[in-house]
Amino acid sequence: MTISINNPLLATYIFEIIFVVALLISIRRREGNDFFPASVTQELKGLAILAVVFSHIGYFLVTDHRFLYPISTVAGVGVNLFLFLSGYGLMISSLKKQYSVWQFYRHRLLKLFIPFWLALIVFFLLDSLFLKINYSWNYIGEALLGLFTHADLYQDVNSPLWYFTLILFYYLVFPLVFLRKYPWLSAGIIYLITYFILDINPDRLIYVVHLYKIHLIAFPLGMFIAGLASQKKISAYLELGKNKIANANRKIFKTIFYYFSLAVLIILVGYTLYFPGIGQEPLTEELTSIAAVLALILIFSMKKFDIKLLYWFGFYSYEIYLFHWPLLYRYDLFFKFLPAWFALVIYLAFFLALGWGLRKISDRAAEKVSV
Repeated sequence: MTISINNPLLATYIFEIIFVVALLISIRRREGNDFFPASVTQELKGLAILAVVFSHIGYFLVTDHRFLYPISTVAGVGVNLFLFLSGYGLMISSLKKQYSVWQFYRHRLLKLFIPFWLALIVFFLLDSLFLKINYSWNYIGEALLGLFTHADLYQDVNSPLWYFTLILFYYLVFPLVFLRKYPWLSAGIIYLITYFILDINPDRLIYVVHLYKIHLIAFPLGMFIAGLASQKKISAYLELGKNKIANANRKIFKTIFYYFSLAVLIILVGYTLYFPGIGQEPLTEELTSIAAVLALILIFSMKKFDIKLLYWFGFYSYEIYLFHWPLLYRYDLFFKFLPAWFALVIYLAFFLALGWGLRKISDRAAEKVSV
């Protein structure tokens, strides 16, 4: 149920101070000089899941939308960040390892479905036992297959799972269009397939097609950039440019260039916080979001330290995505009893602990299935 809170602005300021302090405490020196290491992708996933959680709380859980503003405005950026990183990661992984189509499905779909099924079954049982909500067998069957054609935050078993259907589609199509010699072409093919399906506007997707349309570019863009980065000539040019900047004789020039670039990117991200393009044409809204995604990727790649708190949220981001909204909306444990800022701090810690538990159970189940 939705929640009324007292002093939303004060609660936001207190939470933001606590959260920023926690981020600063978790900073560690970065090891290695890679431009886009795995630790950065995990941090970006952490940022993405937090953007989604903050948006769901600020706009849909509490009645006063001033709570968590403006960090509650960038759920779209979080979703596009997830999609970009998924496309990028799938492409990089597939270029490094050779999988048959069957091996790809077995490896990827097990990781996708096992925690999904565990979380979904638990919520079906909880809704039936404690809230007396009974879903039709058809709804349950489609849900277990990963097909979600509605995204009603207050009626569906777990409305954010509309995203699961989209990512499942990409996982099913990817190995069929993957071209090792022409990875950039694979990105174009998967974009066109998605575009034409959405352009047909199937009746089955009528309630979610608007969500897909504003997240159309991110996944193939991640594939495309991964494909370009894997090309030897382009990698060589990037490395050459990086070395020239690193070995510049004038240290002051290098420092000015670094901080000026960083400042421009931060300003761009800040602009999208206050002007996210929500409600505009789908293409305008998505391009605004994509600009923020690319800026964030560059900022996190350029920084010279790791933020461990974001890393751990990223590490358990998928698990948190699977359970955060039903827990917040239907089974709230903290907001109804505690000040909003304190409840949110407790929830974030709780989500990490629950994510750890779901990951452990999922890994054990995957091991048994793989035997």
